[in-house]
Amino acid sequence: MKPLNQLPREQARQVTTVFTDIDDTLTTGGKLSAQAYEALESLQRSGLRVIPVTGRPAGWCDHIARMWPVDGVIGENGALYMWRDEASGKLHTRHLLEEDIRRENTARLAAVREKILREVPGCAVASDQFCRQYDLAIDFCEDVPSLELDVIDCIVRIMEEAGMTAKISSIHVNGWFGDYDKLSMARLMMQERYDIDLDDEAERHRCVFAGDSPNDAPMFAYFPLSVGVANVLDFADRLPHPPRFITHRASGAGFAELTQHLLEP
Repeated sequence: MKPLNQLPREQARQVTTVFTDIDDTLTTGGKLSAQAYEALESLQRSGLRVIPVTGRPAGWCDHIARMWPVDGVIGENGALYMWRDEASGKLHTRHLLEEDIRRENTARLAAVREKILREVPGCAVASDQFCRQYDLAIDFCEDVPSLELDVIDCIVRIMEEAGMTAKISSIHVNGWFGDYDKLSMARLMMQERYDIDLDDEAERHRCVFAGDSPNDAPMFAYFPLSVGVANVLDFADRLPHPPRFITHRASGAGFAELTQHLLEP
């Protein structure tokens, strides 16, 4: 990982889209600071496309797409995206799976949830589970005392044994039925909404992704201009694909640092 100041100015000036994780990338200690929010607004005001890519639930994405200075949001680790049409003022949602499949998966998720709660002491269902449509989020540090890595790995193992995809964020283990992730939906959204093919190397170089945890690894690997905020080092030994660059500061301050670098004349 190179220091962010080694991201060449000529490359930074070519960026048109900023993808960013939310928890511990935009937020700091669970809060969205004025500094981080201003960074989002500055990017959009400067004409850059801004798209959060998060494991947080559909219910949160509804609010984010409506209220934040963003062009859309990808939620539940790639299960859906939302955007607010500026002309009509209406919110739109693109689901990856049909409603009947989501309904069938609900019972399967419930069975895995009960097994995890039974076999992994100290964890809990995430407080935002009530507004999720696709996945199961198990809290290992947000509203419960922090669990050890081997305990977190046990949660992952139970999900995978049930045939789920499981990803570790900075606060939750998210599990779902289906072959998708943050990257697959980012590619789909860019194609459908903006007619941009991210398989084109030149187009990939016009995107930046900022993140901090293992579930961001596919995005780190795919985008040449991938940036970890400083706290990504907390997961350094658990990242199969680390970011190319790293900020000096952590969390929201690190995202503000990235924003400043992108917008420097």
